Amino acid sequence: MTTPPATTTLPFSSLLLLPPAVCSSAASRPLVRNPAAGVGHGGVRWRGGGRRRRGWRGGCRAAVVEEAGAQEDGVLLPKEGEDEAASGGRYDWREEWYPLYLAKEVPGDAALPLTVFDRQLVLYRDADGVLRCHQDRCPHRLAKLSEGQLVDGKLECLYHGWQFDGEGKCVKIPQLPEGGKIPRNACARNYEVRESQGVVWVWMSESNPPDERKLPWFEPYARPGFTDLSTVHELPYDHSILLENLMDPAHVPISHDRTDWTAKREDAQPLFFEVTERTARGFAGYWGRQRTPHLRNLLRFEAPCVLTNTLEFVDKDGKEQCFSAHFLCRPAGQGRSMLLVRFGSTASSPFAKVLPSWYFHQNACKVFEQDMGFLSSQNEVLLREKVPTKELYLNLRSSDTWVAEYRRWMDRAGHGMPYYFGHSTLSPPPVPAVVEQAPAGAVAGMSASFPAKGGVGSTHAPNPTSRYFRHVVHCKGCRDTVKKYTSLKNAFAALAAAAVAAAILAANRQWKAVLLASAAALAAASYACSWVLSLITTNFIRMHRRL
Repeated sequence: MTTPPATTTLPFSSLLLLPPAVCSSAASRPLVRNPAAGVGHGGVRWRGGGRRRRGWRGGCRAAVVEEAGAQEDGVLLPKEGEDEAASGGRYDWREEWYPLYLAKEVPGDAALPLTVFDRQLVLYRDADGVLRCHQDRCPHRLAKLSEGQLVDGKLECLYHGWQFDGEGKCVKIPQLPEGGKIPRNACARNYEVRESQGVVWVWMSESNPPDERKLPWFEPYARPGFTDLSTVHELPYDHSILLENLMDPAHVPISHDRTDWTAKREDAQPLFFEVTERTARGFAGYWGRQRTPHLRNLLRFEAPCVLTNTLEFVDKDGKEQCFSAHFLCRPAGQGRSMLLVRFGSTASSPFAKVLPSWYFHQNACKVFEQDMGFLSSQNEVLLREKVPTKELYLNLRSSDTWVAEYRRWMDRAGHGMPYYFGHSTLSPPPVPAVVEQAPAGAVAGMSASFPAKGGVGSTHAPNPTSRYFRHVVHCKGCRDTVKKYTSLKNAFAALAAAAVAAAILAANRQWKAVLLASAAALAAASYACSWVLSLITTNFIRMHRRL
């Protein structure tokens, strides 16, 4: 039986990677880790306990229905007696690999400032193209090394010119007298990084060497013919809210109605969930729509910030195909997150071959902008109320199973993080976030470097609500497209003006008509370039909220 892609319940514009029709008779195969790593996903389960609900402060009982229904079959609440088996010791957020960036987007001639929770890092490539990562702080006077430049593959602090090699060791101090020795402790803290399947990962532990077994590895990317569409987005809310949103398929038909040709409001319906695995490092299970129970997506969350959604299917030719969406959500500080989103498939799509990559990128930006308003407000409410999510959320069994699972996992692991909001417990940030702003002005604009600052034209201070700073400055392809279409727009406009001037001066009526027609065509071409630029750089605004 053939089913159109609109019924596959996959999120966002990812379905453009699928063929026009897929067969729905496939069984889902779980993802496995790199066999070389020697670690698989265990089936250890944990217990959340049958905690007593407290009333919502507004007088309404929050999520009582969810709690009572969950206790009947253990879908939302883990089974009793499995708490200790899944704990695996106290969770430490430092003993993990975090996704820093897409390897192809790391600039070869500039330093890139990034953060993991409150740790500021600088990523760059040395003279041999090897990825290097240090603490983003010069040991001399604490200036940001990311504000500096690369000199012969060495990172130079722009304050006093101290230079550091790939291991963080200071190799040059211009102010030292002749024969003077560089102090032994004049070094930048080094972090181990790895490039795996197109993603740069950083090991954050200060006391233990990198655990290669924990380095994420995605089996679908090793399959023959597997291709992906990957983008980077910086978002103005906490990574836990981002993860919660990405593992919530129920919102897609409503929030993203007809954005990606697959989400439709009329498709909103009850969902089914089957939790098959709970461990100290996350959970996994199947989900789908109750109207199409034969289509089962496999969702897996793995600490600290990896979410995958996979659909296995058989195409119309009887060939097994795989679609997988990978969401790598790095905590980038209070109220900030960085998302590396990757949609991949073994099946090819004619849309992906015909449409340019920037079109898919802008569509992904549009999807995140459709969510941004209520996710940012959700972030504000959690920080203001300072109570666990069970006091605020009204979770439904038919839509919010993964959300409840994730917040309960936070109860288990959150105390090993700088801050967190769990289902029953929380640890809010101890101090308010420090919001950094780049200086304004022509000099600051010229000195700002891609891809972190993007200071060009009249734009100087990074604005996390702007599509330009959320995506374009992180994407070489979109930046190049913006430059190309800006040049074309200006060239077409200049030629149109010249054609009009020539038409005015022309004595022959026939030439006047030809020149004016040419001016109109050139003006239309300039407008088309402006439309493309607007599509790439302008935020989506819902029509019913337009002021």
